[in-house]
Amino acid sequence: MPLSEEELRLLEQMERALAEEDPKFASTLKGTSFRRSARRRAIVAGVVFVIGIAVLMAGAVLRQTSVGILGFVIMLGSATVGLTAIRGHARAESVQTDEHDPELGLRVIDGGRSRRFTRRSRSHGSFMERMEERWRRRRENGY
Repeated sequence: MPLSEEELRLLEQMERALAEEDPKFASTLKGTSFRRSARRRAIVAGVVFVIGIAVLMAGAVLRQTSVGILGFVIMLGSATVGLTAIRGHARAESVQTDEHDPELGLRVIDGGRSRRFTRRSRSHGSFMERMEERWRRRRENGY
């Protein structure tokens, strides 16, 4: 369930207050565990992908279609998990680069929005970022 604008605003205020009171603690909370788990998932997905290749090849050598299909499904699933982990890792890295801007404060990953909206905003990143920045300035200035 996505957060309302009021809830997002309150969350941003609390994050800014936390960053002002204890910047070291705030920087610790900025996603180090998220990056670590994303890296671990990507490595495990790579290993499982190699196992899927072995199962696929075994199915081809043994002329067992079901074993080959199982290997392909294993490869497909591990590739999906691995790519998702890599994208999450890249997103965490981009949030990490934004942390030096004192005006931004802490960033909320996905901001409480649905997955469907974040995918669309990624394809039109610069336009959507400009629109969100305009909207944020309007709310802060009271227009």
